[in-house]
Amino acid sequence: MSGKPKIYQYKNIRGLVNRLRDDLRDSNNGGSDFVLLYAYNGTGKTRLSMEFKAAGKRKRGVARDTLYFNAYTEDLFHWDNDLSNDTERVLKINSGSGFFKGFKELALEEKIFSYLERYAEFDFKIDYEKWTITFFKGDASHIKVSRGEENIFIWCIFLAICELTLDGAEAYDWVKYFYIDDPISSLDDNNAIAVASDLAQLLKRRTNRVKTVISSHHSLFFNVMCNELKKTSHKTYFLHRGNGSGTYTLRATDDTPFFHHVAMLAELQKASESGKLYTHHFNMLRSILEKTATFFGSDDFSSCIHGIDDEVLFARALNLLSHGKYSAYEPKEMGEDTKQLFQNILRVFLDRYKFDLPEMITETTAASRGRP
Repeated sequence: MSGKPKIYQYKNIRGLVNRLRDDLRDSNNGGSDFVLLYAYNGTGKTRLSMEFKAAGKRKRGVARDTLYFNAYTEDLFHWDNDLSNDTERVLKINSGSGFFKGFKELALEEKIFSYLERYAEFDFKIDYEKWTITFFKGDASHIKVSRGEENIFIWCIFLAICELTLDGAEAYDWVKYFYIDDPISSLDDNNAIAVASDLAQLLKRRTNRVKTVISSHHSLFFNVMCNELKKTSHKTYFLHRGNGSGTYTLRATDDTPFFHHVAMLAELQKASESGKLYTHHFNMLRSILEKTATFFGSDDFSSCIHGIDDEVLFARALNLLSHGKYSAYEPKEMGEDTKQLFQNILRVFLDRYKFDLPEMITETTAASRGRP
């Protein structure tokens, strides 16, 4: 281990933005291609993404430089529910946004669908004259998709535009940065894993073309992004803002077990107590064990499993069960024997390592309690 993690404090959001932009300077000048931020809801991630975008506009001679995805992106679409006849429901596009510059000329349907078919089972058609989107499934047309389906569709539009940008499309040659904030707020864990994996594969294609900031409160999504991008040039931080405070604290997590693992442990404990355990929980548990073993200077995560009758057998079982592929379509619940195995491993791990929540996390958790 290489000393204590770096902690930066900023009295205002502009100072924080400057830090992030400095981190993303030219790779040949010590910069990184990616910055990953883990932060709880209520920290101000959406505001940070908008301030990051605004900083690009303030540069002399630069109209804009950031293509972002956040809660405001979803506001670029709204429903016309055809209240008169209740038959021709369409999703309307705010065509005046720069987000859609070149959208009509580039005919993105095929690219959008190549992503959409991974997550959903409906189709769509874009009317570029009326700037509306019609959804259909089988023989049913003008259907109203669910909120989650709508969100994943908008996300697929963003991915298609990112792909065009990385491929050098002239309509998006102004993009220097992607800023992606919590793209999976309405998705279950399995789809969150799939979205993170697909996003990472896309972004790794040409990291020198566009720099990327990704912020999230979703520990599983964040964990997958860290794992997928660990061989790239990147920085990872835990972002905190005290309750009612205007001061932002940025804690580097490059050299220590990520702070978000504490949140992951809480999720695993909750799942274990409820009995609603799925195979991907083994991936989460193994990740935590590996980080803990590294922290204590051990070469193998099995050193963290003590107090079980057959430690070697349990280590082998954990190794086997945590190597399943991520599935977006077939979330598999553990069998009763496997649940018992998982609960035993988690129990002895927590009994051995007494995780105390740091003060800054305790404050944040209290501040965000009751938030979605």
